[in-house]
Amino acid sequence: MDSGFIIEKSVFILVIFAFTMVMAMYSTWAERKVAAYLQDRVGPNRAGWGGLLQPLADGMKLFAKEEFEPNTKNKFLFFVGPAIAMSTALMTSAVIPWGDKLEIFGRTVYLQATDLDVSLLYIFGVVSIGVYGIMIGGWASNNKFSLMGAVRAASQMVSYEVAMGLSMIALLMMTGTLSLKEISLQQHGLHWNVFYQPLSFLIFLICAFAETNRTPFDLAECESELIGGYHTEYSSMKMGFYLFAEYANMFISATIISVLFFGGYNYPGMSWVVENWGVNLGNVIGMGALFAKLCFFIFFFMWIRWTIPRFRYDQLMNLGWKILIPLSIVNIMITGIVLLRGEIFAYFGF
Repeated sequence: MDSGFIIEKSVFILVIFAFTMVMAMYSTWAERKVAAYLQDRVGPNRAGWGGLLQPLADGMKLFAKEEFEPNTKNKFLFFVGPAIAMSTALMTSAVIPWGDKLEIFGRTVYLQATDLDVSLLYIFGVVSIGVYGIMIGGWASNNKFSLMGAVRAASQMVSYEVAMGLSMIALLMMTGTLSLKEISLQQHGLHWNVFYQPLSFLIFLICAFAETNRTPFDLAECESELIGGYHTEYSSMKMGFYLFAEYANMFISATIISVLFFGGYNYPGMSWVVENWGVNLGNVIGMGALFAKLCFFIFFFMWIRWTIPRFRYDQLMNLGWKILIPLSIVNIMITGIVLLRGEIFAYFGF
């Protein structure tokens, strides 16, 4: 392994880390602007033009705020909770294909930190660890409201991970791979998986809302019942880590949805553009296409938050266990029948 490769990957990882943090930071500004538009308000407009410096002002405020710690022996776990939540939110970006490749200074730079053959399993594994950040933080807060919010979050995330995993089985049966890179390559042009697996996409999208604790599935932190939920006792940047983790998770979820079902960095005519206009320009446009897709889904997350009211907890669990999981199983059966029928026809030469 040459030093150039190590430098190349290190720079790429730093760029992706910075990009994720900037997207999470400015998603808070976009959330306020979308909410203001939907509610016929102005939104943030004081710090900078159109309030563009508001996220920086909020960050400075969080750094400057006094830190409080609960009177408990679990102070170490109180620090570990937000660290786990933030770390798992950032780790998932390692296997996402942000583009194909670029030719820079005579080197071929692949726009993916690492291309695992089991990228999708890696994402599910990391996401499943994220629940510990919430559970540990709520338990170490020495507050019954925080603990109730943490228990709600844990049961909600575990429940919807089952439906999310089952929804992916039908897609994997069709694509035959767990590599996000390979799944992206199979969707060249407009051969997007959403046209072949619309039910899988719908289930995955609903589960993504639950996994990120976004309205209408924000039962873990609903103010009317649990004050602030699992992060009630947190202040300063420990509170900021939880908030950043939510928006980072929303950004990563939007990106994964774009990669799995909407072609990722592929766009109609990409092969022609790469062949005639060059690899760099064609793939930069591809990165722009992925960015446009994920921005649409981020807007969709925000639009739903300020449109649909919060579910009751029994409705949340009924939707997950009694509707989404059976639908996922039915989708697997239908996909299996269609694939088997195609193999039978191919065997007999039809």
